[in-house]
Amino acid sequence: MNLQGKKINFLGDSITEGCGTSGGPALFTSLIAEQTGAICRNYGIGGTRIARQHAPSEEAAWDRDYCSRVAEMDPDADIVVIFGGTNDYGHGDAPIGSPSDRTPDTFYGALHTLYTSLIEKYPEAVIVILTPLHRCVEEDPRGEGRRTQAIGTLKEYVNIIREVAEFYSLPVIDLYANSGLQPRVPVIKEKYMPDGLHPNDAGHRILALKIAHFLENM
Repeated sequence: MNLQGKKINFLGDSITEGCGTSGGPALFTSLIAEQTGAICRNYGIGGTRIARQHAPSEEAAWDRDYCSRVAEMDPDADIVVIFGGTNDYGHGDAPIGSPSDRTPDTFYGALHTLYTSLIEKYPEAVIVILTPLHRCVEEDPRGEGRRTQAIGTLKEYVNIIREVAEFYSLPVIDLYANSGLQPRVPVIKEKYMPDGLHPNDAGHRILALKIAHFLENM
């Protein structure tokens, strides 16, 4: 796919917003725009989760779940890219739920709600799902801390994202498996993810290359 002039909506959390970078031009969305000529719109909000939070968070913005933000995105996108899930694991209180769920109150249900909402709003657009990156912190500095009850590993969240995307036949960029960003390796953490969670400028360059390459080869 030639991305020149294509309008791409990026819905995400603090990584999409650019936490950990020097800002602006360093974000992967900005780099994709520069490299390809696409029109990239960044809808990243730090601390947000795909599923609906049950107890109010310290910051009201963190409770703006992905499902509720679909209506806020520009309607004329050619491509929509969804990047989330790490905060659901890191500091969300919604249960994982089951594959039959269809409300935003569980992780399974929120994914079904999100994907159907996107398909209905953008029936002619390409919708692409990104899995979370590896992380080596158990709580997100932008959130309220890791839940005390164990309700899933990060890998389980990744697998569920892939499972529900497959149900709707949506393409997935598996950054958990193929990004090369594993902050538990000291040199990778130092060079690309110093806080163990958010990619820095160099990490965003990697994300931009991988995402742009995937989109261009669709």
